[in-house]
Amino acid sequence: MMTPSRSNPMMAFGRVLLGLYFLLPGLFKLAAPAQQLALMEHHGVPFASPLLLVAGIVTVVGALFLMTNRYVRLTSLGFVLYILVINAMLHDFWNFTGVEAQHETQNFVKNLGILAGLLVLAGASPWRAIRAKGLLKADD
Repeated sequence: MMTPSRSNPMMAFGRVLLGLYFLLPGLFKLAAPAQQLALMEHHGVPFASPLLLVAGIVTVVGALFLMTNRYVRLTSLGFVLYILVINAMLHDFWNFTGVEAQHETQNFVKNLGILAGLLVLAGASPWRAIRAKGLLKADD
């Protein structure tokens, strides 16, 4: 059985797309937080303002790691945890009815698909210990 190469163009393109999925919202969280903050407050998220800042920074940095093939396994697993928290806190379809419940269900399931892709990427990527000098070194 052949193991997937991390330098495969499809793997690289997939990493970039997953990175974009996190990068753009992360930048929006930092540049224009009002709408996201309102959403968090609507869902009753405690400490919404500081959590939004942390989420913005983490998603931007993690996205850049994925896109540049650095600490891919660790970053992917970190985003898996992030998605689980987001699904529980912001896509809580069980607390809504009608169109809002349908919208939250769709986002919840979509996020499970992203989570699945992250698990596959984590499984195909090597483990590396976190080191400052390793930030400039790709995983390949």
